[in-house]
Amino acid sequence: MNACKELQILLEATLLPDLETAIDELFEEITGAKKADAEAKESYAQMQELRTALQELLRDLHEGELSEEECREIAQELEELIEEDESDV
Repeated sequence: MNACKELQILLEATLLPDLETAIDELFEEITGAKKADAEAKESYAQMQELRTALQELLRDLHEGELSEEECREIAQELEELIEEDESDV
């Protein structure tokens, strides 16, 4: 499988669904609290920005705007971020 296809699968099957779930959970937390703290609101905004960036990356993939090398590098960086996040839990 080529690097761009692997990146597409990583985005569609793992990152975007997990991010959507996290955004939904944080939104419920914020709206359920009488006064949401600034940190929660900032995290929510950052997650939304990340989702937008990943969706744009996915669009670029579908349009063939990324080389195999770019796909490989991006996938590697994203996998490292996933590993860091999992080790923080």
